[in-house]
Amino acid sequence: MGLFKKDKKEDGIKEEKRIKKQKEKIVKKAVEKKPKESASAPAEIKKDKAKKGDIKIAPSVLSRPQITEKATLLQEKDQYIFQVSKKAAKPEVKKAVEEVYGVDVEKVRIINVDRKKKRLGRTTGWKKGYKKAIVTLKKGQEIEIIPR
Repeated sequence: MGLFKKDKKEDGIKEEKRIKKQKEKIVKKAVEKKPKESASAPAEIKKDKAKKGDIKIAPSVLSRPQITEKATLLQEKDQYIFQVSKKAAKPEVKKAVEEVYGVDVEKVRIINVDRKKKRLGRTTGWKKGYKKAIVTLKKGQEIEIIPR
């Protein structure tokens, strides 16, 4: 019968070699990914390479400003409404608005708008839910969302 191998020792040795090769590949990939730092570069540059504050978070947090009748009325009170990412938190929204528009944010309120059931003929579906943030600016500051 050719279905079963008679020599189990050979199978065990081959299996060990295969596992050893896989481990070597993994180690090589890990070594290649690790950047090599040159000895000539100053120590200050090495430390300053990755700072948390340098990363731009605005594109991943702010989706778009919401332009509705209520939003335009709130602009008189220095409040602006933005649709934001589902995972966005208040401090992230504050940082993103300050970064993009160059204003001082006083307060951020977040509202989760639930999805709604919609019907078209016999078929039913869902209108997407979203998260919106009402951002209050310090007095005297404004964002020009709609040119007047």
